[in-house]
Amino acid sequence: MPLPPELLAVLACPESKAPLLYFAGGEAGDQPAAAFLFCPTSRLRYRIEADVPVLLIEEAERLDDKAAAALVARAKALKIAGA
Repeated sequence: MPLPPELLAVLACPESKAPLLYFAGGEAGDQPAAAFLFCPTSRLRYRIEADVPVLLIEEAERLDDKAAAALVARAKALKIAGA
């Protein structure tokens, strides 16, 4: 089940307080089981477990600059809000 727009409107990265990009279909765009949230500012990728975002900095994956830039480009290609 996708995250509701009302929830996405209030979610922010706990580290940077910046808005998050919601990859509802994962990086491929067609795999809802691989959904995640990404903060371009802090370069943190947050997993979603059982439709609940895990917004814990210590459990997030920090991407390097190149991987973060590629993910932002992918978000634009998928027309993800905020990208």
